[in-house]
Amino acid sequence: MRAAVPPIELTGTASRLGDAGALPDGFADRLAEACECTAEATATAEASRDWWPLALHWALAGQVPRRAPLVARPTSTQQVAAVAALCNAERVPLTAAGGRSGVVGGSLPVFGGVVLDLTALQGVVSVDATSGLVEVWAGTFGPELEAELRGTHGLTVGHFPQSFDIATVGGWVACRGAGQYSTRYGKIEDMVAGLEVVLADGTVVHTGGSPASAQGPDLTQLFVGSEGTLGIVTKVLLRAHPVPAAERRAAYSFPTFAAGLQACRGILRRGATPAVLRLYDAVETQRGQDGDGTNCALLVLDEGDPAIIDAVMAVVAEECAQESGAATPLPVELVERWMHHRNETGALQALTRKGYLVDTMEIAAPWSRLDEVYTATTRALLAVPHVRVASCHLSHSYLDGACLYFTFAATPPADEIESTYVACWDAGQRAVLASGGNLSHHHGVGLNRGRFVAEALGPAFDVLVAMKRSLDPNGILNPGKLGIPTEFGAPSWP
Repeated sequence: MRAAVPPIELTGTASRLGDAGALPDGFADRLAEACECTAEATATAEASRDWWPLALHWALAGQVPRRAPLVARPTSTQQVAAVAALCNAERVPLTAAGGRSGVVGGSLPVFGGVVLDLTALQGVVSVDATSGLVEVWAGTFGPELEAELRGTHGLTVGHFPQSFDIATVGGWVACRGAGQYSTRYGKIEDMVAGLEVVLADGTVVHTGGSPASAQGPDLTQLFVGSEGTLGIVTKVLLRAHPVPAAERRAAYSFPTFAAGLQACRGILRRGATPAVLRLYDAVETQRGQDGDGTNCALLVLDEGDPAIIDAVMAVVAEECAQESGAATPLPVELVERWMHHRNETGALQALTRKGYLVDTMEIAAPWSRLDEVYTATTRALLAVPHVRVASCHLSHSYLDGACLYFTFAATPPADEIESTYVACWDAGQRAVLASGGNLSHHHGVGLNRGRFVAEALGPAFDVLVAMKRSLDPNGILNPGKLGIPTEFGAPSWP
């Protein structure tokens, strides 16, 4: 049975944001009747953190953001429902967590209460190979899912995020995750055919299940991306594909990032959808693709039916050869190198231990705004004191736009790490919004981005709040996330 992977060493169990409130008398005993639970300090501290980069610095100082008093470990949907019903009746915050690989504080129990560890809900429930549908428990990790589908059924979901080795299916669904092959297979919301969800009062509902319907709003998509604030996903019905029969790779160099963007746009507008289409700016090309500091590398990979791959790669080659900003071929070995290192996370921990502040900011925007978003955001990040580098790559492409994935690093004094972090996000995220980009592409909102949600959604934010109040009137489910007002007050960060 797989468990969550710790993001960095934890040298203590203190709560950075203050101690959690006391639980009702006798609550722990009643929770223990519903499922296995623990109040042990080390276990609850470990379960109360994720891969949020700022929290990694806190961990080295012996602190978690806020330590929940209890961790519940259900082994069935019925146990999840029992825990939810008890927390709802007693007005106790309940934060669902899986692999805890998120980087925005999405699974942090910011008001204490109970962390619901769903990683005991693992495994494939059923496979309909004829229809290409796979039902899987939400606590299942990516490698185990893919190994069983490929080895036993000749199928793949095609979802390979950088966090593939340490993330769960439920986590993918919670934040509307994107895999590195998303241009071919889509994001997770394109793969989800149905859900089993436990509501705040313990009611169990099922959504979706058919290839298409016109029976009102799509309730499956209501819960996809809700980050555990509207319901707790326990099972996921996923669309799967036959294991690809062939694969092709290519790499190109562009004189400017804008020229590379134009080529990527041309590829998608012609209907070609290579699984991987990754364009790096000059900084990232020099850092990882043997660039000279002036060129921008494009890595391309496609897989599937050979006839389709041939057509896709022909379109790629033609668009990269357009006279305006024409590309030159690069060694295809660059794609192989990326394949070997694409899921590595060790650099984050190593830099954190050295006092560096490093984070990423992924957003999406229409093709017509991408170059402006890129320029404005890198400029805004570099203007923050102590920031040393701000770089970017295009990681996921669509007919109407693409995802830009920014990386920034700073070296502030130890007593300015938190203030520098807040300044970076304020500068970068608001530059994105002002230039026509969105709030997030696949990392979600969590705690870190909560302060921007109302600004990003405008009047539609009231619709989100109304849904929360309807489905969770006592506000117990993952309070403090998505910027939604809570029954427990305002989060004490930032």
